[in-house]
Amino acid sequence: MAVVFEDFNFNRQILNAVADAGYTEATPIQQKAIPPILNGQDVMGIAQTGTGKTAAYVLPLIMKLKYAQGEHARALIIAPTRELAMQIEEHIRMFATYTDLRVVTLYGGLGPKQQIETLKKGVDLIVATPGRFMDLYLAGHIQTKPLQVLVLDEADKMMDMGFMPQINRILEVVPRKRQNLLFSATMSDKVHNLAGNFLEFPTLIEVTPQATPAQTVTQVLYKVPGVKTKINLLKYILDHNEVDKLIVFCKTRTAAEDVYKFLVRKFSENEVKVLHANKGQNTRINSINSFKTEEVRILVATDVAARGIDVSNVSHVINFDVPVVIEDYVHRIGRTGRAFQHGEAITFCNPAEEYYINKIQKLIRQTIDVLPLPDDVFVEKPEYEERQAQAREIDMQKRKENPDFKGAFHEKKLANTKEGAEAKKRYKKQLEDNAKRKYFKPKKKR
Repeated sequence: MAVVFEDFNFNRQILNAVADAGYTEATPIQQKAIPPILNGQDVMGIAQTGTGKTAAYVLPLIMKLKYAQGEHARALIIAPTRELAMQIEEHIRMFATYTDLRVVTLYGGLGPKQQIETLKKGVDLIVATPGRFMDLYLAGHIQTKPLQVLVLDEADKMMDMGFMPQINRILEVVPRKRQNLLFSATMSDKVHNLAGNFLEFPTLIEVTPQATPAQTVTQVLYKVPGVKTKINLLKYILDHNEVDKLIVFCKTRTAAEDVYKFLVRKFSENEVKVLHANKGQNTRINSINSFKTEEVRILVATDVAARGIDVSNVSHVINFDVPVVIEDYVHRIGRTGRAFQHGEAITFCNPAEEYYINKIQKLIRQTIDVLPLPDDVFVEKPEYEERQAQAREIDMQKRKENPDFKGAFHEKKLANTKEGAEAKKRYKKQLEDNAKRKYFKPKKKR
């Protein structure tokens, strides 16, 4: 039976805001998380991206705070990236529209002057990235004593980005008596350790098995030799599929820029935007807003931006590069198939990336369907530098799995030694013997 928001103990202001936002039925994470949060319990939520987890903690937070009070924040939400922090603020403003609650978002990338002025006016909720929060706290602009609730969102991403020292410092300066909420898409060892330090007798909510992509997302994989073939395949997909709204994920800023330049030549600057850490804050905000409002239909992005893009109706996600942090795969493809809509996730994989694909399949406990390259896609041999880079990467992967592995270079060097020459002779003789057996088989007796 469907659970509607009227079933929760929300006041009329929140229910009106929820109705205005077009929400009707609560998602599984909302059904399970809202009651214990309203009861004041510590909660640990494991939920894939796109399941409505932001609303799962924002709605009960607004209900608990009710109205503006005092000068200092009573709730603190920590997020790993500025994009995600801005997204959370958007949810708060949407659901608190019929209240007088005050929210401020703190993140780096621009001067703190305006953020400090907003804090001085009085605030009820702070949404912040770890670094900027600590900077403003140490400068004396934030009082932590009145804090009643602390939320860590996308905890796994914060661990991946190396924020553990800042998180530990934040835990030292907030009041001991408080409600704690932790949300994560995956349950890594680091997140497990953090939960042990952070939560007290938490209610564990796991709406889907860990790191399982949304069932509404179709996943396929193409194996390609190198980057030029990836570009040719990207062109083919855009020419032969109805792509309403697309995010192309790249591993590095350089790759993102190269793909962006290719797409701009194919379409125009009005249809494509690029998003990575080298872009200025205003450029990044404008890119996301243009994509949201459908002014542009293609967004090229790196993983830094992946967690903060909460955009509906994304029909396709293309992994131009396979992510090295395998948990990022779940977050990438979670940008499509949101809110029960169908989406398609397409991954391009070169020989050096197959190692990570195998690890991703273990993580998500699924096998990704491998499709043959379409006949019309021109397959190009990678250039020497790219082949060398792939060989080095494969060597590094083999060393990870087997510390005794010496590497392809070592094997080549060995061939020039006396031992290598003898081994080469033995191998050559073995090939000759095999050939003789093949061509001079004894006749069968009649």
